[in-house]
Amino acid sequence: MAEMQPKKPPGRPRGEQTENADRRRRQLVEAAISSIVHLGMSATTLATVSESAGLSQGVAVFYFKSKENLLIETLRHHYHEYDEHWHKALAEAPDDPLEKLIALVFADVDPKICNTRNLTLWNSYWGEAVARPKFAEICESYDRARYDTLIGFCEQASPLMVGVQWTPIAVADVLDTMTDGMWTRMHVTPSFMDLQAGRMLLARFLSTVYPSQADLILQRANRLNALDESIPQ
Repeated sequence: MAEMQPKKPPGRPRGEQTENADRRRRQLVEAAISSIVHLGMSATTLATVSESAGLSQGVAVFYFKSKENLLIETLRHHYHEYDEHWHKALAEAPDDPLEKLIALVFADVDPKICNTRNLTLWNSYWGEAVARPKFAEICESYDRARYDTLIGFCEQASPLMVGVQWTPIAVADVLDTMTDGMWTRMHVTPSFMDLQAGRMLLARFLSTVYPSQADLILQRANRLNALDESIPQ
């Protein structure tokens, strides 16, 4: 009779291993965000991230191999959060091109996305994008998807536009530039403009381009401003 081989002790199910790995990666990504926000990108290392996550540096090396890989994953994670945010805003908006456009634009000045943590993170990555092609590639990929969506709603709402100087692309470019500029200015000079003032500036521009819908646009802005003020600080 063949000799019985001792059974190997059962390992963790594959699903549990995957779940644990995903949890560790999320821990490290969140810790990387915290490190970038509080220390800056140049001072962020696998050691600072590991310490913030409460994990050993060996765990960070195991999952990401290098600081660069971790930073790339963190940027993708942050963009994924932003994508979910504006897609949710569109899904909740009435089924009308201008309503969708308002929702998309105002999503950029929502306190859930436009806050100190996120503004610091965005500006840290944008400052490195020129020197780090992978950062620029990721930014372009995600930003292009949103920009194309923005142009699409501007085109659909074009019958409401007034003024021969405006085209759907021109309106989209102004809106995109305005929100990018607000994010930078709010980060560099926080006292210059708050979210409510930024939202009203966007609303006034939209009201100029779509004057027949000015009441609707300003109503949406005022309602959101009132909601912001009702949230405990």
